[in-house]
Amino acid sequence: MSITNKLYRAGFVFISLAVVWLASVNITQAASLSMSPSSGTFSVDSTFDVSLFLDTQGKEINALKIFVKFPSDKLQLVSPMTGNSIVTLWTTQPQFNNHAGTIELQGGIPSGINTSNGLVTTLTFRVSAVGNAAVKFLDDSKTLLNDGEGTDVLSQSNNGVFELSLPPPNGPVVVSETHPDPSRWHTQSNVVLGWTADESEVEGYSYIFNGDPVDIPDDISEGIKEKVIYKNLSDGKHYFHIKSLRDEVWGGISHFAVKVDATPPAEFPIDILPSKKTSEKQPVIKFVTSDNLSGIDHYELKFIPLQHKTVALARDNNQPFFIEVSSPFVTPELELGEYDIIIRAYDKAGKFREKVERLGIVRPLLQITGGGVIIKESVVISWIWLSMAGVILAVVLIYIAWRLRKWHRQLDRLNSHKSVKKMPVHVKEQLEELKKFRKKYGKAIVLLLFLGSSLFFKHPSLARQTELDPPLITTISENISNKDIFYIAGKTDVADIKVVIYLQNLRSGETLSYSVNSDKRGDWFYRHDAFLSSGEYLLWVQSKIGEQMSPPCPQAEMAVRATAIQFGGSRISLETLYAGIMIIALAIVFGLIAYIIYHGYHIRKKSRQFIKEVEEVKEAVRRGFAVLSRDIETELAVVKKVKLSRALSAEEKILEKRLLKDMKRVERRIGKEILDVEKLE
Repeated sequence: MSITNKLYRAGFVFISLAVVWLASVNITQAASLSMSPSSGTFSVDSTFDVSLFLDTQGKEINALKIFVKFPSDKLQLVSPMTGNSIVTLWTTQPQFNNHAGTIELQGGIPSGINTSNGLVTTLTFRVSAVGNAAVKFLDDSKTLLNDGEGTDVLSQSNNGVFELSLPPPNGPVVVSETHPDPSRWHTQSNVVLGWTADESEVEGYSYIFNGDPVDIPDDISEGIKEKVIYKNLSDGKHYFHIKSLRDEVWGGISHFAVKVDATPPAEFPIDILPSKKTSEKQPVIKFVTSDNLSGIDHYELKFIPLQHKTVALARDNNQPFFIEVSSPFVTPELELGEYDIIIRAYDKAGKFREKVERLGIVRPLLQITGGGVIIKESVVISWIWLSMAGVILAVVLIYIAWRLRKWHRQLDRLNSHKSVKKMPVHVKEQLEELKKFRKKYGKAIVLLLFLGSSLFFKHPSLARQTELDPPLITTISENISNKDIFYIAGKTDVADIKVVIYLQNLRSGETLSYSVNSDKRGDWFYRHDAFLSSGEYLLWVQSKIGEQMSPPCPQAEMAVRATAIQFGGSRISLETLYAGIMIIALAIVFGLIAYIIYHGYHIRKKSRQFIKEVEEVKEAVRRGFAVLSRDIETELAVVKKVKLSRALSAEEKILEKRLLKDMKRVERRIGKEILDVEKLE
């Protein structure tokens, strides 16, 4: 019985695994789109067909939405053919845009279809220009299951890449000594074209040079010369068309492409992650640019260390000046110090755009480890001491908060006084002290702002001018101090020649010269072995072959800053010192502003309450004055009435006299109190 149970269990597990496997296989199956042909070579002005096929891979599809992209500058769609399509109901008629290079197909199969090679449509393209053309499915394309929910199961799309060329020559064979390869881009704007004819006794040639890939020359002979030169061509694609005349009959036409791209790639930034100054010894460098005509071919990068201790790392002559890289580029582990990162972006014509960015590898300020916190890789603070410091800091902050709360409560109690005469004396003293502070620090703030602006005043740097002839300066160290290494690099028209670098100190007038050889590509690079003294410098270069010297290139100016403060191997530059002073000055300014705003707010609030209390006192005095006046006037009225009816007795006269005297005394005293209150305001 136990054996039977075991067999049942084993069978159940096997069947379960099989079901899961089959389900996973069924789930992983998905539809795919493909093109046929997916490659090929076609000539300009010819047409070719590309068919789109659907493979449902065992699924049943009832709707699809396909978006196709093609290069409109090289191909033009004649029309999509849908006669033999598996799509029986087009929800919208096939649409295409030859200007944008897009095709949109949307349709359905109401009964559903399961196919491995179903034809969706056939696209007929006409070739309009030479080059490589990629026809591809866009990511928005979908194939929907016949499951009532319209589940998209498209998982793969196979695109097509086609080579487009000029028609084979039917006339003279055309060659060019300046632009030999019609498929490549060239930097020269002057083109020399030559041709030869297979036939003998040619009576003349007719040719034309324009931007049309397959133009036809007229029937007017240009003579029997077999060479022509076109100068100062604009950037772009140009085409030469020629035919020959023999026995008064014009022969076939030959076409020759000339591609000119004399413009380097576009300007581009260099992004360094996490930042240009970082403690990360392997930062990430990002860069990207574009070229409108020939396109970007590759990027090259070079690290140039600027500190003396890292110069030895770059002295190995076996290392290439530049290395080919792609973005993003993770640097090798770098030592502490500053580096200039030079990136060159080359287009397919060989022109390049160069960009330089400064990278600083610094010691990390803080490092958190299991044993504690490391400061500047030298001071280690254990977690015990950090905990004690944290407790002390918390106690101090709590005490400060308690004192501030108590002070605010005192202000509330002082503002609750109803009598002007009970105004606290220390508040008046604080107001006087605040006035003194305003007088004392008002000018200081202006002075600090003036000093900050003067510290950060920068003289505009002069842009260095470079020319192609004689040697070309492409790279020069900038913003260096007398503790940074000077370097300069460039190109020469001739490989393996000597380049002489001249460096003149404008302060002392001393001129130094150094020489270096260019490599096989014409690149040359010089790095100074020692630090330069601070000051202004003029520099220029010349090529030298034997005893013959080329004219000097235009002079460039360079400034070497002095190091402000130095502690052993560490130094603080003037910029860093200025930045520190500015930060301190701004901190003082903001602190004073915060101090004034804070206390000014409370003073203004207290003053409003004080004025309100003064008004209440004045009103109370006026009311008291009115009450006293009324009572005295009532008594005097009684005395006056008695006086009209009869003569006053001695006691009544004394009463009248006393009332008049009290009236004057009350008026005099109340008037003085009002005057005192007004003075307090």
